[in-house]
Amino acid sequence: MGGQPNLYSFPDIEALATSLRSYILSAQKAGLDRHGVFKVALSGGSLPNTLAKALLPPGNSPADTVQWGAWEIFFADERAVHLDDADSNYKLLKIEVLDELPADGPKPKVHTINEQHIDDVQELADQYEQGLVSSFAAKDSVRLPIFDLLLLGCGPDGHTCSLFPQHELLREADAWVAPILDSPKPPPQRITLTLPVITHSLRIAFVATGGSKKDILKEIFDTEAGQGLPCGLVNDGGGERVSWFTDQSAVMGVSYPRKSSL
Repeated sequence: MGGQPNLYSFPDIEALATSLRSYILSAQKAGLDRHGVFKVALSGGSLPNTLAKALLPPGNSPADTVQWGAWEIFFADERAVHLDDADSNYKLLKIEVLDELPADGPKPKVHTINEQHIDDVQELADQYEQGLVSSFAAKDSVRLPIFDLLLLGCGPDGHTCSLFPQHELLREADAWVAPILDSPKPPPQRITLTLPVITHSLRIAFVATGGSKKDILKEIFDTEAGQGLPCGLVNDGGGERVSWFTDQSAVMGVSYPRKSSL
């Protein structure tokens, strides 16, 4: 893909959240203009908390307003647990964002896993993929789904979604959603979007904050080895469609050129 990823660095999480909101609302407008809906996939971890800071404040104009009723939310990865389990990415989003939306306001359409299949992770992945097929078109007519936006995190080992370094799933080329039975990070059983689906998104945003991320971000952006990590592979596949939202402590020591505003 053309171009290089964008690395944005902000003085603190509040400034990051303000710019992240602008970025997401720009993607929202593009999605609504394109097909009347905003199709997003997101991860868990600290991301939902940052999204709450970015998206829950009321807008001061129509262009600055989150059109929740037009959002269709998928999960870039999910753990094979019940939806009310502490390890559930859905529960995290529910606590941080969904439960904080006005009770009488519009709500997004949220695609959760089918809890009936949490003991059969292959079936869980197949069912979730079928939901993507239903939303994006018949699989035989669309090679890959095209999300308007992916919102992702970066683990200390360079993993993203539930794609881990040197794992065989990084080579999966056919499935849209794949099971993982041996996640190095608990819980071990999960489902995840595959790399081709991730890099096919119209926009891909990583959010990485805090000093604990500086070593892995330096590896991803400044070393050849880092380009082979899952986050590095997304950078390579997405090119200029990838944007990183970081605070200054997360990019301390990183040589890759960074920007301070969108």
